Amino acid sequence: MTTLFAFIIVLGILIFIHELGHFLLAKANGVGVLKFSLGFGPALVRRRIGETEYRISAIPLGGYVKMLGEDPSQEGDTFSPIDPSRSFAKKSLGARALIVAAGPVFNLLLAVVIYIVIGWTGIPTVPPVVGQVMENTPAEAAGLMKGDRIVSIQGKTVESWEDISIIILEYAPGENIQFVIERDGTQFSLNASPVMTKDKNIFGEEIERPMIGISRSEEIIMKSLGFFPGIGYGFTQTWNIIELTGIGVWKMIDGTLDLRESLGGPILIAQVSGETFRAGMLPFFSMIAFVSINLFLINLLPIPVLDGGHILLFGIEAVTGKPVEGRPREIAQQIGLFLLILLMLLAFYNDLARIFQGS
Repeated sequence: MTTLFAFIIVLGILIFIHELGHFLLAKANGVGVLKFSLGFGPALVRRRIGETEYRISAIPLGGYVKMLGEDPSQEGDTFSPIDPSRSFAKKSLGARALIVAAGPVFNLLLAVVIYIVIGWTGIPTVPPVVGQVMENTPAEAAGLMKGDRIVSIQGKTVESWEDISIIILEYAPGENIQFVIERDGTQFSLNASPVMTKDKNIFGEEIERPMIGISRSEEIIMKSLGFFPGIGYGFTQTWNIIELTGIGVWKMIDGTLDLRESLGGPILIAQVSGETFRAGMLPFFSMIAFVSINLFLINLLPIPVLDGGHILLFGIEAVTGKPVEGRPREIAQQIGLFLLILLMLLAFYNDLARIFQGS
């Protein structure tokens, strides 16, 4: 029940923010908005305020903003009481592109805002305290012990566990490196030479990198950033997720990552929603930010039924001077819908395979 509740919250936030972007930019450009719906299908709740009917619909896997003249083939737009000059189709190419792009952009902004708030309230940080010293390693030979706090490496201040590996990467294996250690309130220095050790990166790939043979402690502290550093963290963290997602997608394309293990759909999102909700608000909203960034990227794909596909058609119109209409548009939408259905089926298959395999 908790998983379902968390999943509904996640979908509600992500869909609302996305459609709000379309809605606000449509209003700002003078386009008449007929409907604002969270979900598809029959309306469970509806209320008309002004020219717009607001809905909560039965199928929660999406939402839509229906604008006057968005699809001239639909007869309902013809009999709308809204002034025909406020039709989406009659707006400039730039205005239409902005309205369509606003949905994904609002998903991106949601992630930025969440990470900014996390930066202000506190980022989970592992302090640079040794949790374990491996046997027959440079760390053991140098005299490092469990509970030692690493203050600096080669004169560079160490503030978190992550800093240790980042600094060590700057030096060649076998190079003598000075560590300043704090033990029982006393600081002293010792030297260790890292050796190349097999490890796994964030994508599960086996790599080699210089290490000295220590592991982190279980301690986690909350590190709050100031006002402006928190804003910087919001943008930096969002960019890092975009970059890692891009690398991951490329690795799926070139076969480095198994598509069946790496691609997930609504069932996986529901599972993770429940797990992070039970873990606390920080991991829960971090997950929302992560999924929101992925929605931003997915919606920008040049597939005609997605926002990115509409932007592509606008680009063609800008080059040719003529809108893509009639049969060519229908074919493009059919191809786009086919590709999207294939992607969704694969995602559902992967989700179900994980459940039955117990992973």
